[in-house]
Amino acid sequence: MGNLSSATEFCLLGFHGSQEVHHILFATFFFFYSVTLMGNTVIIVIVCVDKRLQSPMYFFLGHLSFLEILITTIIVPMMLQGLLVPGLQTIILTACVTQLFLYLSVGTTEFVLMAVMAVDRYVAVCNPLRYNIIMNSHTCTWLVIVSWVFGFLSEIWPVYATFQFTYCKSNVVDHFFCERGQLLKLSCDDTLLTEFILFLMAVFIIIGSLIPTIVSYTYIISTILKIPSASGRRKAFSTCASHFTFVVIGYGSCLFLYVKPKQTQAAEYNKIVSLLVSVVTPFLNPFIFTLRNDKVKEALREGVKRCCQFLKV
Repeated sequence: MGNLSSATEFCLLGFHGSQEVHHILFATFFFFYSVTLMGNTVIIVIVCVDKRLQSPMYFFLGHLSFLEILITTIIVPMMLQGLLVPGLQTIILTACVTQLFLYLSVGTTEFVLMAVMAVDRYVAVCNPLRYNIIMNSHTCTWLVIVSWVFGFLSEIWPVYATFQFTYCKSNVVDHFFCERGQLLKLSCDDTLLTEFILFLMAVFIIIGSLIPTIVSYTYIISTILKIPSASGRRKAFSTCASHFTFVVIGYGSCLFLYVKPKQTQAAEYNKIVSLLVSVVTPFLNPFIFTLRNDKVKEALREGVKRCCQFLKV
């Protein structure tokens, strides 16, 4: 592609390799995407219909599952299309801006919500007698609303700043979606200051939401260790284990992707970490929150029994 002074569309390079490799990747990612949609949808449904799961913990889990569906749907369908169709995949500027904005906004919302879930677990373990008073339905609703509003408002300027540059080097993005770092590589302007500001914003959002999580789990672990019986400690820790596992995976991958001074990292590095964020983590979410949660497993078993009884009738 020739040099463009003002790109109106971009070409996504996607994954390297032969068409056979692309077909294998398509089958793999399609399986991951299908399981992600089904698993997270099941969690949302059982949280809504099962009375035993009508608590703040599962209310937040339902929203987290919805966010996981969104973040993988923003990326994966277009990625699958690129794997099936030979050649470069074209995306118009408006679609590129929209995809990047939604991806970053949903991701930021998820970070805030994970911090909210950590505080919820802190109140449940460290202040159980006041839990229902502190984490009432009004408070939970407002915490979710704030998470969504902050997530979407905080990414307006970063996306706007990304597309203010002149893309004159090329319009070929070495990625499977409109990833910010690879877009900045195509600019012939000086992006150093903007990249540093984006780095500071990433630090504020990711580290800022990680701090209440770390503080909450410090108090949680301290409280659990003071419980005299081993069964009591296991029961208390089991209410936090799923969320803690998800936090480690989610924050670990995003720290490598976004908290770095230079956004224009190597393309292959960005692709691998982006796959962790947009494909692997949403895929693991249903397993993390069902296999380690007795209430969810019980609700699932009863749901399956009801479905079988309905089909027999």
